[in-house]
Amino acid sequence: MSKQFLISILGLCLFSACVKDKMPELIELDQEMEALIKKASPTGQMEYYILPDENDLSAIQQDQKNLLTPERVELGKFLFYETGFAMGAVKESGKGTYSCATCHIPEAGFRPGNFQGIADGGQGFGLNGEDRRRHPEYVESELDVQSARPLSLANVAFVKNTFWNGQFGARGVNEDTEAVWDLREDTERNHLGFEAIETQNFEGIESHRYTINEELIDAYGYRSHFDSAYPELVDSLRYSNYAGALALSAYIRTILTNKAPFQNWLKGQNSALGYDEKKGAILFFGKANCSNCHYEENLGSLEFHALGVKDMDQSPSFNAFANDRRNFGRGGFTLRPEDNFKFKVPGIYNVGDAPFYFHGASKRNLKDLIDYKNLAQTENERVDQSIISEKFLPLGLTEEEKLQLIAFIEKALRDPEMERYAPESLLSGFCFPNNDAQSRIDLGCN
Repeated sequence: MSKQFLISILGLCLFSACVKDKMPELIELDQEMEALIKKASPTGQMEYYILPDENDLSAIQQDQKNLLTPERVELGKFLFYETGFAMGAVKESGKGTYSCATCHIPEAGFRPGNFQGIADGGQGFGLNGEDRRRHPEYVESELDVQSARPLSLANVAFVKNTFWNGQFGARGVNEDTEAVWDLREDTERNHLGFEAIETQNFEGIESHRYTINEELIDAYGYRSHFDSAYPELVDSLRYSNYAGALALSAYIRTILTNKAPFQNWLKGQNSALGYDEKKGAILFFGKANCSNCHYEENLGSLEFHALGVKDMDQSPSFNAFANDRRNFGRGGFTLRPEDNFKFKVPGIYNVGDAPFYFHGASKRNLKDLIDYKNLAQTENERVDQSIISEKFLPLGLTEEEKLQLIAFIEKALRDPEMERYAPESLLSGFCFPNNDAQSRIDLGCN
């Protein structure tokens, strides 16, 4: 028997002994997690947080006016990445060059890979959307950019009112806000009576300069898909932005982070999480009080809180201004002074996939985010400490606890297979998610 073999056997035995010694502690952590999660759950059950399979359409929350069918989801999947319908671009060079996925990239957690997402007027992609830049033919005012950080589309099926200010959707927290719907064209769409993501897409498909019409549908070969998805609609609605928005919404509702390790743990696979992730989960649902706000199925909620983070115009950005109503959060929609500077609690699965956080993208990594929440002090001179949310309190986390909390958020809440939601190709044959010259080079489409 060789010396090397004996060393290997000894090492294996020591490792096994360490694992065995660790088992009681890990079991105790599982038990503590279970108790805390049940306490946080609105139903008192851990199963509340188990996300459905994306193919089990009947189990996914949906709008009764836009029920999920395989045909609608398939059409929406194509449209989400299809650059050929981006024909309302300001410049000729911008036509047919961007898609919904330009600013909602699967590998970036269905958010932009850069500080701001640029649809029309942008060029380039990089590896993960981080190299999206202003096209030199466009002046700043012509760019289609957002003056607030786009929220992730993952798990949106469980969000009753979308946008940082919750302005979209006829029900949920908007049931007493009808008086302000008519003040702006985007929120006027709430009168259509749809749920949040449908309403947002009716507005978004127009504001992001899409043109879905019968001519383009036929040119790219999508007629049969529109026919099978929405046969009940008259032609003027079926071959239009209207049906396109509905199909996009159907697809988006199936974007679920059900392969995240935390999901596997909830389903009984205790080994899906390591020691640090479990300690982090205990902090999330315990001492750190994250679940005090992040308690719904998507680990977000429809609560609105003032945290005092900086707005997008307070960093170098495009088309972001101090008086932008988005800076006022919920108050910018409701016009109630008591709602000013309060922003919706976002879902946090896959948040580590793109390094920009909060509505103003003011934090660039999870460590800075946790440090900010640990301190609980406003950083924005526009938001006085006196109006900071009563739930935003110093946490008293140690440096080790911060790292454990990050481990839970960054690892346990990360679905590693989000690219499964992208098609292999488009019927048009165009490059996606972008189709400008630089993006085609970056994406290897040339």
